[in-house]
Amino acid sequence: MNIPLSWLPDTHHCPSPNCDERPGGSPIDLLVIHNISLPPKQFGGSWIEDFFLNRLDPSRHPYFQEIHHLRVSAHFLIRRDGEILQFVPMHQRAWHAGASCFEGRSCCNDFSIGIELEGADDIPYADAQYQSLAQLSRTIMEAFPAIGKERITGHEDIAPDRKTDPGPAFDWARYLSLLEQQ
Repeated sequence: MNIPLSWLPDTHHCPSPNCDERPGGSPIDLLVIHNISLPPKQFGGSWIEDFFLNRLDPSRHPYFQEIHHLRVSAHFLIRRDGEILQFVPMHQRAWHAGASCFEGRSCCNDFSIGIELEGADDIPYADAQYQSLAQLSRTIMEAFPAIGKERITGHEDIAPDRKTDPGPAFDWARYLSLLEQQ
């Protein structure tokens, strides 16, 4: 299968300005799983899209006043119903990991793909999200063969002093089992 290294055809495209070119010579060899909910622990609506597109209205919720100025993105977002949105082409660097380190390499944004799950650390993820995540992960791994199961990690693992996602509610065993299914 020939997989495009930019926009996947079966995703809803929402181009974010919060990305740039990867440094030359940086192979894409890491997949980072995150979670996000806006406001925290609330699901649905367009707030995550608005945040990644720099149009989050700080007057709509007190938490938005704290974060509306941040410039962040991810390559993909998987909503609770399994819908996949793509914000950044895979060949570009999304701003998802921040200060981070994996196996002695810092600046994980340089060499990773970031997938956000609409969720929270302590709220179980939806069945549809696991299905979509496994399917999307297989597609990414096919496009970037250097990403094996051992090169899939959580945000909490690459930024342990700052981040806790995808959190204890994320079932790694279930995800990895689904990843092996075709």
